[in-house]
Amino acid sequence: MDYLLISAKLVIGIVFLLVIIRLLGRKELAEMTPFDIVYLLIFGGILEESIYDEKISILMLIFSLILFGLLVFIIEKFAEKSDKARIALMGTPDYIIKDGKLNIKEMGRNMLEMEQLRIMLRQEGIFSLREVKDLVIEPGGSVSVNTFAKYKPVTVGDLKIDKAEEDPSVLLIDGGFLKEDMLKLVGKDKQWLHDQLSEMGYHDIDHILYCEWSETEGFYINTCDDTIDAGGRE
Repeated sequence: MDYLLISAKLVIGIVFLLVIIRLLGRKELAEMTPFDIVYLLIFGGILEESIYDEKISILMLIFSLILFGLLVFIIEKFAEKSDKARIALMGTPDYIIKDGKLNIKEMGRNMLEMEQLRIMLRQEGIFSLREVKDLVIEPGGSVSVNTFAKYKPVTVGDLKIDKAEEDPSVLLIDGGFLKEDMLKLVGKDKQWLHDQLSEMGYHDIDHILYCEWSETEGFYINTCDDTIDAGGRE
């Protein structure tokens, strides 16, 4: 086979790989969803077969990669706009421990044994289950831990006020889109959220870029006006 043809196909493949990575966003390996990994495996298969097969021309390779890139883009955008599609494609966080209580059903669903759970905690610097208030396995497989207040490190603010128990926050609005599954998780509905936002002067959900809420801390909201534009200005 012509070495020049192999080189050309390889260069084209690398260029399209960079495009695919940009489509998937800037994620660390732990933040990648199962579908992100499948995308990259499929891409590698397409490129591998194309490079060493003389019957596949450069134009055929480019067509295949463009089509693949479009499909990835469409799937990702669809997942952004549809809660059901996002859950099906990317999964949801699983609460293994909630308010200090183990969820055996979720442990079984995640094929997680007790010693594996202890290993996860030790990797987070926690050596006893009694310290853990909430433990969440994220869709990418990483672990998020919220400890009871009495086990949290002392901060400057703690020297002036009493430490209260802190509930984890949930993301209720993401890029103008309401996350109904998160509302259900905290036992709220859309009307409650609309009422709360209206009281704070937010009447247009589409204008809210980020909205999180917790039982203890309340709302934290960023609107489109709070962002930094492409020119680096606030």
